[in-house]
Amino acid sequence: MKSLTHHIALVTGASRGVGKGIALALADAGATVYLTGRTVKDGKLDEDLSGTIYETAKAATQLGAADGPIGRGIALPCDHRNDAEVKAAVQRILDEQGRIDILVNNVWGGYEYIDGDENTPFTWFNKFWEQPLWRWDAMFQAGVRAHFVTSALVARAMVVQRTVAQRSGLIVNISYWAGQKYQNNVIYGVAKTADDRMAKDMAYELREHNVAAVSLYPGLVRTERVLRNAQHFDMSNAESPEFTGRAILALATDPHVMEKSGQTLVAADLALAYGFTDMDGRQPIPLTLETS
Repeated sequence: MKSLTHHIALVTGASRGVGKGIALALADAGATVYLTGRTVKDGKLDEDLSGTIYETAKAATQLGAADGPIGRGIALPCDHRNDAEVKAAVQRILDEQGRIDILVNNVWGGYEYIDGDENTPFTWFNKFWEQPLWRWDAMFQAGVRAHFVTSALVARAMVVQRTVAQRSGLIVNISYWAGQKYQNNVIYGVAKTADDRMAKDMAYELREHNVAAVSLYPGLVRTERVLRNAQHFDMSNAESPEFTGRAILALATDPHVMEKSGQTLVAADLALAYGFTDMDGRQPIPLTLETS
């Protein structure tokens, strides 16, 4: 595993799921990982799903200190719907570290009550005219807009620091196949398409500053929510949350990463290209437009 010692990373939405896995993988490689999220007390948000930013930070620090390069996790309570909180979080990192080398835009909204409950009917597969309007607002405010605002704040620092740095900066939007193929929810597809286009166009403007921007697709990930509903999924090709983190590690340590800037990438494809596996040694099969 390549080292991210002396790298400063910001992973948004890392209380649990893919964000948590990314934070753990980057810290394990030696990075100092700042991680944001709203969940500061276990089970208080998101339908009683377990996990807090403090638990993720503790696990990242323990993992980072276990062997090899010493990484650590630092929790930053932040609601990405609040621009002032995002600005304060980014400024704290810059005040403490002087730079940010890797930004992972993982935070997302609109998944709340995706399973439904006694008070909220299951609506994910409803036609667009039957969708609750709050889902559009959540996906664009806590998803697309959150990615844009954080990227804009971090990029201001990155374009300055890259003039003297010897390595490329990296911005990653965590997205999914809904950006290219209908996935049973019009709002989801529109939002993910916007996220993919954002990465592509940011890459165009960042290229001269030696900062790469990509959109990254995980496969089916064994998140807390997916595991809670595992009976509804084919888990045979499922990925660990850390697998996406390993893909980002490979990109961040690739001296030719600028050649991939602006692209939409698949984590399992990167695993084959860079030669890494999942945590259990398995090699997940890359999804395609036909199989996604």
